[in-house]
Amino acid sequence: MAITITMGIQKGGCGKSTTTGILSHLMQEDGYRVLAVDMDSQGNLTELLSGQPANEFMGKSVLEAMQQRDIKSYIVPVNDHLDLLPANNFLATMPRWIYTGRTYQGETIPAGEKPILVLDQALEQVRDQYDFIVIDTPPSLSEQTTNALCASEYVVVMFECSNWSYSAIPNFMDSVTSANELGNRGTQVLGILRTMNDVRRSDAKAFNELIAEDYPDEVFETIITRKAPIGRLSLYGFNENTELKQALEQYRNFYKELIQRVKGE
Repeated sequence: MAITITMGIQKGGCGKSTTTGILSHLMQEDGYRVLAVDMDSQGNLTELLSGQPANEFMGKSVLEAMQQRDIKSYIVPVNDHLDLLPANNFLATMPRWIYTGRTYQGETIPAGEKPILVLDQALEQVRDQYDFIVIDTPPSLSEQTTNALCASEYVVVMFECSNWSYSAIPNFMDSVTSANELGNRGTQVLGILRTMNDVRRSDAKAFNELIAEDYPDEVFETIITRKAPIGRLSLYGFNENTELKQALEQYRNFYKELIQRVKGE
């Protein structure tokens, strides 16, 4: 059965989509069967992995997969070891659907008695086909995020080295605890990834050290620093990208730590 891992924090600009995409790539490179799930209506993970605009997946996204309770029909193959459940801006209508049963297409499809478990129940159809399922989430404590948390055994908390990201951590940790209590996956924090680090800023260094003091057992040793090849990954993707080795270099260390923690559990 697949191990499901969500990347999350209720703040934008923390590298969730990039990290989810890179982690998916590194896992499939190691021969694991991976399903990447985009639960962010911005569709950045979708565009990164598919190389197509998110709007190309209108009517063919994770939202319809949940509504029709038919994950398999909406999976998009990326390569032999990596599949994608894409997203687009209509995913923002998910709250209306799960609470009223009305879809953006005008249909009435009841979401069921437990709205926070819609994604978890849908993924049951394919869990035995993958080694890992990795989920990208929006920068908010939304229904998309809570569904992702409740569908996951593990959560990687994304920490951009700043005051606002630091202040967001406690509430997100509470959300993980709630998912553990309300879901069926025993959801727990796998680790805190310090990312988007600007080595020129003394305040970033201070927040890196502060979060390590607060959560010494949770922080990954790897700290992802800002580098141009990582930023341009959204432009060049994973195929025929002359900067790919440089873009992935730091993330390989994080990936090794993550796999060690999962296997240790």
